Amino acid sequence: MMRKTRAAGTLALGATVALLAAGCSGANGGGGSDGGDVTMTFWHNSTTGPGKAYWEDTVAAFEADNPGVTIEVQSIQNEDMDGKLQTALNSGDAPDIFMARGGGKLADVVEAGQVMDLTDSIDEAAKTAVGEAGFSALSVDGAIYGMPTSILPGGIFYSQDLFDEAGVTETPATIDDLNGVVSDLKAADISPIALGGKDAWPAAHWFYFFALRECSQETLEAAAESRSFDDECWLAAGEDLEAFAETEPFQEGYLTATAQQGAGSSAGLIANHKAAMELMGAWDPGVIAGLTPDQKPLKDLGWFPFPAVEGGEGDPAAFMGGVDGYSCFVEAPPECAEFLNFFMQKEHQEAYAEAFVTLPASQEAQGVVTDPALKSVLEAYNEAPYVSVWLDTLYGQNVGNALNAGVVEMLAGDGDPQSIVDAVNAAAAME
Repeated sequence: MMRKTRAAGTLALGATVALLAAGCSGANGGGGSDGGDVTMTFWHNSTTGPGKAYWEDTVAAFEADNPGVTIEVQSIQNEDMDGKLQTALNSGDAPDIFMARGGGKLADVVEAGQVMDLTDSIDEAAKTAVGEAGFSALSVDGAIYGMPTSILPGGIFYSQDLFDEAGVTETPATIDDLNGVVSDLKAADISPIALGGKDAWPAAHWFYFFALRECSQETLEAAAESRSFDDECWLAAGEDLEAFAETEPFQEGYLTATAQQGAGSSAGLIANHKAAMELMGAWDPGVIAGLTPDQKPLKDLGWFPFPAVEGGEGDPAAFMGGVDGYSCFVEAPPECAEFLNFFMQKEHQEAYAEAFVTLPASQEAQGVVTDPALKSVLEAYNEAPYVSVWLDTLYGQNVGNALNAGVVEMLAGDGDPQSIVDAVNAAAAME
């Protein structure tokens, strides 16, 4: 199937995405225009801790302000959410509210007629607080289909204590520098980089960032339209990752490790000072905080942007990341959009940032960000010449799944850089 619609602003998210979703279809909840009671269910991926409590409190506050409206809350493990949501959408028994991350994934649900046009339903206060750049990430053909909640640029989070222990005095600016840091950490008997390869996407992030450095902005944008990945930069990105992986920078057993579940996950290794670095999005400090012994933010957590690649055509200051947001099912009741506007109020966005230890989409709420690593992320993000969304989001689910699987296969010794390119081209040709 040829994709006819494209998400505007998939690369230029601006200087300002945890799949969160919500409940039953409008057929179950009904509309509020007739004065009857309304019930919506809300799926989210915060299964424990402050994040789960935040949604419980926010839903309770909305219900108190809107008598007759009930939101039934259900939390679902992050790695299970994508499949459950896609099944629900395809069955026609879709949630009223579900997450949108922009790019090809959003364009697909728009094309399928499964999502509500929110252009005229978003409060002016929310539009002002987020800004045009944030909404452009969740727009298709000029129409808005999602409410941004957080900005989630990626980079490398690290333990300053472990860097100090290994004698590392500066964060790496180039891949050669990163290789040197890896060697220093190994010499100090410290596992250099934590990676949750079992979940696929964390491993693929390494390819994404090498591609961001190897490929120009124009090439990334062109591939979103042409669905062709024959530019030599794609192969170069795979070769970069292959060469880097051969230095054995990741922890032992990384292909069977998860990213965010328990002390043995990649985030858990950082939280407990069992590894020094992790390439991840800006949600990572919050995940790490939930896995520390005292379940508080890691005091020595730092951050630096993905290093430059010699000879790459991408701008070394370019960013990759996402905008987490929520959409309404096309048949959801009007109260769905009202809930989106409600949790975008300054007080709720501030509480969101504090609960998830992340960067809120509302610029008015960014003053509550105190985590040193996140402040570093925000400063660099605001100076970025351009920002690409995650490649599996930008290019849609089919191509994204093929890309993620191809990277893992190469790291496992069952493929090579060319097989990654072949896999994504084959997936694109089937659309």
